[in-house]
Amino acid sequence: MRSTQMDLQGDELTEAVVASFDHSTDARTKTVMSALVRHLHAFAREVELTEDEYFTAIDFLTRTGQISTGTRQEFVLLADVLGLSMVTVGLSNRKPAEATQSTVFGPFFVEGSPEVELGGDIANGAPGRPCLVTGRVLNTKGEPIAGALVETWQADEEGFYDVQKDLDRPQNRGHLTTDDEGNYAFWAVKPVAYPIPDDGPVGELLRAGGRGPMRPAHIHFMVTAPGYARLITHVFAAGDEYLANDAVFGVKDSLIADFTERPAGTPAPDGKTPDQPYYTVGYDLVLATTEETQ
Repeated sequence: MRSTQMDLQGDELTEAVVASFDHSTDARTKTVMSALVRHLHAFAREVELTEDEYFTAIDFLTRTGQISTGTRQEFVLLADVLGLSMVTVGLSNRKPAEATQSTVFGPFFVEGSPEVELGGDIANGAPGRPCLVTGRVLNTKGEPIAGALVETWQADEEGFYDVQKDLDRPQNRGHLTTDDEGNYAFWAVKPVAYPIPDDGPVGELLRAGGRGPMRPAHIHFMVTAPGYARLITHVFAAGDEYLANDAVFGVKDSLIADFTERPAGTPAPDGKTPDQPYYTVGYDLVLATTEETQ
C-alpha cells in the first residue's frame, strides 16, 4: 500500500511541505519556512512556471554563488536590485522620525578598515577631487554622542571601490571615533555616480528587465555606540542625475546633502588650505536608543 504522502498535487502538496516543518525545534524557523513554502508555491502557480524556467533559475542562482567572493557578494547585489534589501531595512529599523533614516548596506563593506584621527585622510591616494566630510553624531534629543564609532567607505572618481581594484592598501575606507562634542571629520574624495557590478548574473537580470545599473553618488556610513541601535546609511550628493533611478532603491530625501565646491587656496572649515579646488559636505547622524527602536 502506497504512502498517503504520494501523488500529492495543488494545495495538498503545499500543505504537506508546510507540515514537514512542524517538528522544527525553532519556532521562528517553522514560521519563516512555512510562509516561504506557501509564497513560493503560489508564485510558481501564478506565473505557471515551466521546467525550462525552473532550470534557468537554478543555473542563475548557481552562478550567483560561484561569482561571489570575500570582496564581492552577488547575492547581496541580487537582493538590492530586487528591493528585498530595502524591505528588510524598513522592517528592521523602525525608529523615531528624528533619527537618521537607514538604507542598504551594499556589497563593499570590509571589516578591519584603517583607523584615522579626527580630520584625517581616508582617501589614501584615491583619484578624485578632495572632499572634507564633517558632522556630528547626536541622539534624538539633539545631544552629542561622544566615543561613537563611525565607519565609512565610498567609491573614487572612477566609480570604483578599493576592493574592485588591484591595490596594496585601502582607499576611501576608514573608521574614527567622535570627540566629546560628537564631532566626526575626515578627508576623502568627492563621490560620483557609478554602475553596480553588471558583469555577472545580476547584470544579466537588469538587462533582461530593461533596467540600468547606476547608483547616485554617495558616501557609506555605519555608526555604533553603546546603548544605541546601529545605523547603516548613505549620504547622497544633491543634484545627482540618478537620485530618482537608483538601481537598488536606496535613496531617501532626508539623506541628500549639498557638496559645496571651494576654490583652491580657500581655508577649509578644519583650518587646512588645499592647493587645489575641493569640496565640503556636512551631515549630522542621529542615532536612536535601543529602547526607542523596540
